[in-house]
Amino acid sequence: MKLDILAFGAHPDDVELGCGATIAKEISLGKKVGIIDLTRGELGTRGSAEIRDQEAAAAAKILGVSARENLAFRDGFFTNDDKHQLEIIKMIRKYQPEIVLCNAIDDRHIDHGKGSKLVSDACFLSGLRRIETSLDGVSQEAWRPKLVYHYIQWKNIEPDFVVDVSDFMQQKIDAVMAYSSQFYDPNSNEPVSPIATKNFTESIEYRAKDLGRLVFADYAEGFTVERYVAVNSLGDLK
Repeated sequence: MKLDILAFGAHPDDVELGCGATIAKEISLGKKVGIIDLTRGELGTRGSAEIRDQEAAAAAKILGVSARENLAFRDGFFTNDDKHQLEIIKMIRKYQPEIVLCNAIDDRHIDHGKGSKLVSDACFLSGLRRIETSLDGVSQEAWRPKLVYHYIQWKNIEPDFVVDVSDFMQQKIDAVMAYSSQFYDPNSNEPVSPIATKNFTESIEYRAKDLGRLVFADYAEGFTVERYVAVNSLGDLK
């Protein structure tokens, strides 16, 4: 299955939090989108890997993605080496996306920046035909995505561009809240984590509102780029 967009996240819920509304918008425009989770989030303070597997499936259904896979790398301990790069290359060559979305380039959780660089490097390597990979016994062709964008997570990184997601914010929130084990619940007896606070839950909306305010929209999601964004004419910029 060829996809238009393939979004990678170090943990289940990274993609939903970072670019869930953008994904929902692109799907509404007829694009095929997939999600690849690098780990099962087994080191998370709350919930469990098994619970997060179920939550990820529910969130994928809410967003309407065409595919979701989990590479089961070690949460907290995966590295940017050839072993991990090759597994990501297999996914890129399997789905042949034009655009790849990945973690923030720098963030509070060490897996985010690490995952960002790992996926970015794999996107380049995937285009080298002398790197041979196979999936289910079938040799794969080289494939390099045209564009790699990084969504924004915990830190307030200044975006290089933003996407107006005003009509898709509720869908994003619904997808994020599918991870009920991870976020604020006043009745939960589990330990409090940085993302399991009322302030964090509210920040999902107010941070998107603030980015939207800057571009005269109700809500927006921001991204950083690895190279210049090209447009055909000045009128393409809003």
